[in-house]
Amino acid sequence: MKKLEDYVVSIPDYPEPGIIFRDVTSILQDAEGLKLAIDSLQAELDGLDFDVIAGTESRGFIFGMPIAYNLHKPFVLVRKKGKLPRETVSASYDLEYGSAEIEMHKDSIKPGQKVVLIDDLIATGGTIEAAAKLVESLGGEVVRIIFLMELAGLKGREKLKNYDVRSVIRYEGN
Repeated sequence: MKKLEDYVVSIPDYPEPGIIFRDVTSILQDAEGLKLAIDSLQAELDGLDFDVIAGTESRGFIFGMPIAYNLHKPFVLVRKKGKLPRETVSASYDLEYGSAEIEMHKDSIKPGQKVVLIDDLIATGGTIEAAAKLVESLGGEVVRIIFLMELAGLKGREKLKNYDVRSVIRYEGN
């Protein structure tokens, strides 16, 4: 039986020399790999009491939606600024060169709701930290953050030290 890591294609020197790019699309392209990814992420929620799953654009949607469906939970979109049609709340975060902003609908999380955040990858942790702050600004409680892959060398988990963070695959480097 294949492990999830067996479905990940590692591309050396992309997008620049010295970087190993971990390609999640190779998991999505294989029915067994996709099933294993969803099942593995969903297993990280076993026994957890929560109300809502939120996923960050766009791969958090890909992995979060089937889990929300399987567990009969609502799914909340966390999108790039300007993509949601109703009244929103927003949070900024730093990128390597500059900053970015994400948004959620103002009515997407109700005060007191317990929220799980899902994304495909944790690198520096900026995007998901901003998403957690959005949830909290609406009165929600982030009870767990789950990732398919973690690039531990980029130390994103340190930004999220106040949260219960889980990753299915952990790569020690960048």
